[in-house]
Order: sequence, then structure tokens, then C-alpha cells
Amino acid sequence: MSDPSRSGGTGANTASSARGADSYYAQPIIKAPHWKAYIPGYFFFGGLAGGATTLAGSARRSGHDALAHRLQLVATGALAVSPILLIKDLGRPRRFVNMLRVAKPTSPMSMGTWILSAASASTGSAAALSATSRLPRVRSVLEAASAALGPPLATYTGALVAQSVVPAWHDARRELPLLFAASSAASASGVGVIVCAPSEAGPARRLGIAAGIAEVAVAAVMNRRLGPLVGQPYREGRAGSYARAARVSALAGSATLAIGGRRRVVAAAGGALLLAGSWCERFAVFHAGRQSAQDPRATSLPQRERATSRAQT
Repeated sequence: MSDPSRSGGTGANTASSARGADSYYAQPIIKAPHWKAYIPGYFFFGGLAGGATTLAGSARRSGHDALAHRLQLVATGALAVSPILLIKDLGRPRRFVNMLRVAKPTSPMSMGTWILSAASASTGSAAALSATSRLPRVRSVLEAASAALGPPLATYTGALVAQSVVPAWHDARRELPLLFAASSAASASGVGVIVCAPSEAGPARRLGIAAGIAEVAVAAVMNRRLGPLVGQPYREGRAGSYARAARVSALAGSATLAIGGRRRVVAAAGGALLLAGSWCERFAVFHAGRQSAQDPRATSLPQRERATSRAQT
């Protein structure tokens, strides 16, 4: 994404006055994320895979083998799509491979690449062994590894964007991993109730009801804590539209599963709503970051407040 064009003269001075001279000629202080729309898709499919492997592990332990197997297949498919979307944004496959040359614990991107690779290997192998009914002990070990990697796979992208300097992301660093976790659980549950009969999809249905509500609750807490200025992108523009769609879809999906989730058609409708809500949530966060970077006040005013607070103490 190219930087906004800079202009001088009367127009720029007028804009500066309107914004209270919060930056040089009222231009953005930081660069907007250069990511393309592939990235929120990558967030969604990675979160879906992480939620699905975690739910599959729980379903296997509770004796819901059909649900566990189908969620493993869904996770395998999602993990096949995720690297493609990431490489599409990176531009060259070599850049993805280069990130595997080192492991940097302080870098969410580096750790995320390793988590994604390990989860892909363990989940795909476990799904293949489950489909062929071979090597059950090896399959159990691989499923356990896949389930253990599920939570970090579902949440590391939240930590990744929170580490940036974009105010709408950085200032939401407490809530974004939790929001991504709830969104991932909602999407995995949505798929679970779609691919399995209600008699087998009990764990997915119960998790979906809770996850949809949790997703909306965490987003509400995040918006309240960010305040009117930094949280503004989540309420306006494209991000605001996606955020409202995510909220409505998640609540509608949870309500649908709670009321009629024991009927196949109704459960499938509720699952589709949860999936739509999770998809919209990722795009809401993505566009909020881009909008926030364009507003110099969101960068300068909180910094001045923190500087004033330190000076007073």
C-alpha cells in the first residue's frame, strides 16, 4: 500500500487547523500496513485450523470419534490454504521458507511460521492415519501434538498485529489474542455442527454457543478500553461495518444453536452464521488497523497523554 500523497499550500494548512495540528500538515505519522486482503483470510483459516484441532482433541477424548475425524480433515484443508495466502502476500515462496531458517522466540511472526508448519505436519499426518485406520498409537501421538498446537495457532496472529505500532492494534494487545481465540473457537464450532449430525456434534454445539457470545463480549470490552479516539476505527468505515456484521452474526449463530441446534438444518444455519461472524471479525481488525494508521491523532494524542502522566509522576 503506497503512502498517502502529500500536498502543501492552503489546503494542507486548512486540514492541519481542522485536526488541531496533530502532525506535520495533518498527514499520517506512521505508515499504514502494506498487507493485502490475503492476510485477514490467512488469519481466518489459521484460526479455523487452530480451533478445529483443539476441538478435535476434546471430541476424541469424549468419544465423539466422527466429529474428531471430520474436524481433523477440516483443519488439514485450512492449513493447506493458510500458507498459500501468506505466500501470496509475501510475493515469493522463498520468503516463507527463509522464515524457517531461524527460530526467534521474541518474534510472533517467526514463532507463528514454525507453529503453522508443525501443526500442518502433525494434523495432516493424523488425518491420514485416521482415514486409513493404521498405526493407532502413532495417530494418537500426532493428534495430541496437533491439539496442543491448536491454541497458539489460533492466537499468535493476534499477538502479531498487537506488536505493531498501529494504535488500534497495539493498544488492544490485551484483548486481541483473546478475541482471536474466541473467533477461532466459533468458526471451528460452526464447521463442526455443519459436518456432523446433531447427535454427534454435541461438543461443537455447546462450544459454539459459548464462543459466539465470548467473541462479542471481548470485542465490547476492547472497544470500551480503547476509548473514543483509538477505538474509533472499530466503529466507523469499513472496519465498523465488518465489526457490526461480526457482532450480529456471532450472536445470531449462538442463539440459533441454543434454540434449535438439535435439528440438522437449524444447526447448519447456526454454524454458517458463526463462520460468517468469525470471517467478518478478522476483516474488522484488519481494516481497523489501516484506518487507525491514517489518523495522526490516534498516534500523537495518546503519546502526549502518556508523556504528561510520566512527567507528573
